[in-house]
Amino acid sequence: MTEQGCGGTAEGQPGGPGKGTPVVEIKTPGEIDAIHAAGRVVADVLAAARACAAPGVRLSELDSAAREVLAAAGAASPFLGYKPKFAPVPYPAVICTSVNDAALHGIPDGYRLRPGDLLSVDAGAVLDGWVADAAVSFTVGPTADADARLIATTEAALRAGIAAAVPGGRIGDISAAIGAAGRAAGYGISTDLGGHGVGRSMHEDPHIPNRGRAGRGMRLVPGLVIAIEPWFMAGGSDDCYLDDDGWTIRTADGSRAAHAEHTVAVTSDGPRILTGAYQGNRVTLPFA
Repeated sequence: MTEQGCGGTAEGQPGGPGKGTPVVEIKTPGEIDAIHAAGRVVADVLAAARACAAPGVRLSELDSAAREVLAAAGAASPFLGYKPKFAPVPYPAVICTSVNDAALHGIPDGYRLRPGDLLSVDAGAVLDGWVADAAVSFTVGPTADADARLIATTEAALRAGIAAAVPGGRIGDISAAIGAAGRAAGYGISTDLGGHGVGRSMHEDPHIPNRGRAGRGMRLVPGLVIAIEPWFMAGGSDDCYLDDDGWTIRTADGSRAAHAEHTVAVTSDGPRILTGAYQGNRVTLPFA
């Protein structure tokens, strides 16, 4: 689940409006292993949701499938009951299901999926007190060329952001890599909601915008655990708005959106994906 933007961490400024200098916790190898265990549950949740998604299936049925996976693993959802400052009510589900022009935080309700819908599913898990977070986008039934390109570009941006998550780099390197992929394809990119630290809680410092300048921002060090999550809007506008439900973020121009996310640890051996696998220059999503 994306974090409300907290300003200029990718531009080299501390924190964001009203936050001051961010407090960033560095995790031990054992703690990273514990987050990885939570990440495996997240992957299973996303796999279950994707397997359930088909024309005629209600979004609420995907949420029910996700709840079953969490219960079987002895895990909880960091989404359920979450209430950030912008939200009028606590989040009522364990996954986010965002369809077509809904980019983020869509609530799984009674909507029945239709052939050709573009669906983004975002999920998290809390296991033994540790949190992981990931998201995937796919189409239901036939895939239009424009949707395939949007999803592929978003996943390529995720791969680029992950590749930049190395010791000695900076937050701005991740942001710049993501932004370059989206802009090259002509997609809209909002910096109001983006990646974030994760581990002890779902949203920790630092904030990671999906656009920024390389060489700026906090220096990356081993033990930093972050959720990297590009999301792009097909119409090219950077504008989005909050729906009347108080949660769903929609594209302002009505175009479709895609979202991809992994929880990643910065290590001395390179980026370690805690919610999937990384092979060469390709992120292999176990729930794809």
